[in-house]
Amino acid sequence: MEKKQTISALVYLLMICLGPLCCVSAQEEKLSESDKEALLVLARKTLTQYLKDGNLPRIDEHRLSKNLRENGACFVTLLKKGSGLRGCIGIFQRTDPLYRNVMGRAIAAALQDSRFPAVTYDELKDIKLDISVLTEPENLKFTSPDDLLKKLRPLKDGVILKTRFGSSTFLPQVWEQLPDKEEFLFHLCQKHGAPGMIWKEEPDKIQVQIYQAIVFGEKEFGGPKDIK
Repeated sequence: MEKKQTISALVYLLMICLGPLCCVSAQEEKLSESDKEALLVLARKTLTQYLKDGNLPRIDEHRLSKNLRENGACFVTLLKKGSGLRGCIGIFQRTDPLYRNVMGRAIAAALQDSRFPAVTYDELKDIKLDISVLTEPENLKFTSPDDLLKKLRPLKDGVILKTRFGSSTFLPQVWEQLPDKEEFLFHLCQKHGAPGMIWKEEPDKIQVQIYQAIVFGEKEFGGPKDIK
């Protein structure tokens, strides 16, 4: 237990929103490469304009693909050169078009992540954006802690864990940092203030959901040079 608690401080610097080491594909990936590029450009333009003057870029929905105009859930991650995670906020609700949620989560990741001070306009040149487009969460049924461990799929599934203390989630790419299933669940419990072993001690009082993610990001810090 002491070892796990020692690791915890390091993991919190890495966990939910580290930039993906590889693309984690959803079961049915609908987004084309042009869709992904459009979302990255939109997120970059949104941050640039909003941090500069508080306004949002004007969007002509008719020029966006059907995939981007459909309701969708996402996370937006900000990574800063030399220091790593700079902000990450997501949304699971599918009440708005994907492109609007990407815009909103980009701003939220920059200004509303309580772990960090607000991102400034001058920082954008040193920041890289990653986007995770999420599938609909599904309840994961299990009969025991061991059964839960057997059904978890590292690198494939993001996990939402709900306990009597609250809920938290890890994106699929977090498995890169926490490949051991018990360690993964331990830190996922701790993330929302629950005891690390509550998943094992109170299996009948927790709820687990899984989802997949299409993960993609900018190739360079500061984004494409032609985006203003």
